Amino acid sequence: MAGRYGSVGAILPEVRALLGERVTTSPDERRHHGTDEGWQDPAAPEAVAFPHSTEEVARLVRLCTEARVPVIPFGAGTSFEGGVGALHGGLCLDLSGMQRILAVHDSDLDCLVEAGVRRTQLEEHLGRRGLFFSVDPGADATVGGMAATGASGTTTVGYGTMREAVLGLTVVLAGGEVVRTGGRARKSSAGYDLTHLFLGSEGTLGVITEVALRLHGIPEASAVGRAGFAELAQAVQTAIEIMQRGLGPVRLELLDEVQVAASNAYSGLDLPAQPHLLVEFHGTPGAVAEQAAAAGEVAAAYGAQGWRSTSDPTERRRLWKIRHEAYYAARALRPAVRGMVTDVCVPLSRLADCIAETRADLDASGIPAPILGHVGDGNFHVVLLFDPEDRGELAQVRAVHDRLVERALGMGGTCTGEHGVGHGKLRYLAAERGAAAVAAMRAVKAALDPQGIMNPGKVIPPE
Repeated sequence: MAGRYGSVGAILPEVRALLGERVTTSPDERRHHGTDEGWQDPAAPEAVAFPHSTEEVARLVRLCTEARVPVIPFGAGTSFEGGVGALHGGLCLDLSGMQRILAVHDSDLDCLVEAGVRRTQLEEHLGRRGLFFSVDPGADATVGGMAATGASGTTTVGYGTMREAVLGLTVVLAGGEVVRTGGRARKSSAGYDLTHLFLGSEGTLGVITEVALRLHGIPEASAVGRAGFAELAQAVQTAIEIMQRGLGPVRLELLDEVQVAASNAYSGLDLPAQPHLLVEFHGTPGAVAEQAAAAGEVAAAYGAQGWRSTSDPTERRRLWKIRHEAYYAARALRPAVRGMVTDVCVPLSRLADCIAETRADLDASGIPAPILGHVGDGNFHVVLLFDPEDRGELAQVRAVHDRLVERALGMGGTCTGEHGVGHGKLRYLAAERGAAAVAAMRAVKAALDPQGIMNPGKVIPPE
């Protein structure tokens, strides 16, 4: 542990007095809470606490501040860039017990939830009221974790990311102070935009304990279209033109031929093993039928093979189940090894070039690696499957990954469209944002967390 930080042992008696059995030093629990879905080695905290309220979080953070103990927030552990790793030891705060849906304002289309509420839990609760929350990252993540990483997902092209979906936050700062940002008004010019400062900060500026969300009414109708293509470039160009024509999809997803073959094997499907697009539209029955037909015409112009469109809810769920299981299907291609899951995002005009060059690089490397993504907003993922015990494979995967990020940055893109920086992509931030911007981020971090105890080692590169 770095010398600047204290040990949890110094405050453990007080933590136990506060939480009783809701704190543990079990090796298994510690390892679990230092591990996410990414490829980085686990980094276990010294202890794990399970607070049930903002007040308890504030008291725990105050104890940690007094003893200079690192604080690492934990939701569901579904992130990919090592964001939950306790790189300097410390106390993990597992917020999964904070699962209350505090308020739903149907007429105003907003709600207030605790950070530990799961995406599917919220979806089921809102669905009974004719409402839905739009951000769908695929994993059954917690709302607090989604806010902390600035998550997005399949519906981003139509409804936006967490940055558009969050109206306000309750955040516990490094000193234990509780700050409430934003509000229920749909716009405000009052002061600094603290809500968006904390969104995507990955627990490095404070612990998010409550989230106010923008909601939507369940649409009158929806239509899903899918098509296969002989060439990956045809599928990508179709996606670009659908967006440029303003056809208004709420989902526009790409699965390359490697991913489709993996999904067929994993999910028992019989899709042609070729690149596919999945497209969804929301609105009135007439509008979605017109949009789906127009998308089919675009796909046909680019050589689509077998465009199909349906408004049947069962078929719609089946198609999106394919996309939501894609990561696990990809992992099943080589089940005994690990997967490096990464993402980049580029301007739409450069998407075809970026994906084509990436696919060629992957094929030349011989590394099994599907490409899939939210191509309607220029964001795509690569799942690199490798044996971490094979030094040669590891070096090759890292080189391919570096080239992918460099390619995206060279095209005016970003090193991460939605996964966040964590500590897995620390070294790319300065190249993307520039030294002055990183220095400004350090200044914000120092002002809000002068002891550097909030999820240290993440997001901000070391000087």
